[in-house]
Amino acid sequence: MNKPHNDSTRWRDFEKNDITHSAAHYLMAVDALRDEFGYARVTDVAEMLEVSRGAASMSIAQLKKRGWITEDPHRFLLLTDEGKNMARLVEQNFRILTKFFEEVLGMSSDVAMSDACKMEHLMSLETGRRLVWLMRYILSDESRAAKIHSVMASFRPGCESAEHCPLCEGGECLTPPGEPCQYHAHVARAKHPAPDRL
Repeated sequence: MNKPHNDSTRWRDFEKNDITHSAAHYLMAVDALRDEFGYARVTDVAEMLEVSRGAASMSIAQLKKRGWITEDPHRFLLLTDEGKNMARLVEQNFRILTKFFEEVLGMSSDVAMSDACKMEHLMSLETGRRLVWLMRYILSDESRAAKIHSVMASFRPGCESAEHCPLCEGGECLTPPGEPCQYHAHVARAKHPAPDRL
C-alpha cells in the first residue's frame, strides 16, 4: 500500500503539530478572560472550559513549560507574546474556516462551526491565507458568487459514474457503487448543458 496520504512523513506531521486542540482552547480562554475581566485565574479557565480545576491546572502547567503562559505578580495568568500569537492564529483560522464552510460550501452554521473547531489548530498560515484569497475572489463578484451558491445548493453525496474520476486515485471512484457522484454529473452538465426552457 503506497498511497501519498498514507506516507508516514505526512501522518506524523499531525503528531508534530505545534499546538493541540486542547491547548488552543486553554490559550483562547485565558485571552478571552483577560479581554473581558482584565485577569484570568485557573478557576476561571476551568469554569469557562467546563473542566475540573485539577485538569485546568495540569494543562496550564504544560503551557507554562512551553513558554505560552506565564503569571503576573498577583499570580493571574498571562499569555506570552508567543502564546498570544498562537491563540490569535487559531481564532483567525476558526473564523476563516467557518466563513468558507458557510458562505462558499453552503453548510449549516452548526456543522460549519463544529468542523471549523476541529480543524482550527491544524491549519497552516499559508492555507488560511489562500482560503481568504479564494473567498475574496468568489464573494467579491455577485455573479461569480451566485454561480458557486447555485452549484453548492444542488450538492448531493455519492458517485454517478464508474468512469475515471480525476479526484480518485487509480481511475477508481471512491464513492460506493450505486450512489450518485455529483462531480461526474457536474462535468456532464458542463459539457452538455440543458436547453433553455421556453
